[in-house]
Amino acid sequence: MDSLLTKANSHVMRNPAYMYALVHYLHDIKFGKKISVLMPYANALKEITDWFAQIWGESLGKKMSLDGKVVNVGLTPVKALGATDQHSQVQLYVEGPYDKVTTFIRVEKFKEEVILPDNFQEEESLNYLSGKNMGALMNAEQKATEIALTKNQRANMTISLPELNEFALGQLLYMLQVATAFAGELYDINAFNQPGVELSKLATFALMGRKGYKEKLSELKTGKDSARYII
Repeated sequence: MDSLLTKANSHVMRNPAYMYALVHYLHDIKFGKKISVLMPYANALKEITDWFAQIWGESLGKKMSLDGKVVNVGLTPVKALGATDQHSQVQLYVEGPYDKVTTFIRVEKFKEEVILPDNFQEEESLNYLSGKNMGALMNAEQKATEIALTKNQRANMTISLPELNEFALGQLLYMLQVATAFAGELYDINAFNQPGVELSKLATFALMGRKGYKEKLSELKTGKDSARYII
């Protein structure tokens, strides 16, 4: 962790990665909000949610603390994409259980400008969009969702990218990586191992007959399936 502190601003209020981690940590330990929603409003960032769900879940979901205590900590990552999931998941986020922290990612300037056509002059419910920029519509959708959550006192924050290019994407990835490592320090766990995943790997090797895993296979066979609940 010291290397992170030397390479980045160590003041939490001036470091977006540390702030991101701290907001989640405090909402977890103080208010029991153990679900972290990452919701970019750009199709090009959809795969970022898959990547982040992996590092957030694998790094922070731990049984043991650094001093050997059983703590069973972790934040459940949820992937969403604006505006698609705005019309499938946001109803739950706004009026459902208050157990989530939602993070929006918005892009201020999209790579291409798409102007909506003037094809709906007789449709009042659509005509107001004629001649408008699609990127502006996406950002209006994001802001509206942010307002809806805030009005209902649902925790949320927004990461704003000036535009989507290699530099901005690199900054975003690095920020989320540092946030994950810092969250591990806050929870006092090792964010860089995966003992739970290793158990399933060993079991897979044994079940598939990999050489050297006969003992593990015998161990697995000692467990009995409960036929009572098998359909």
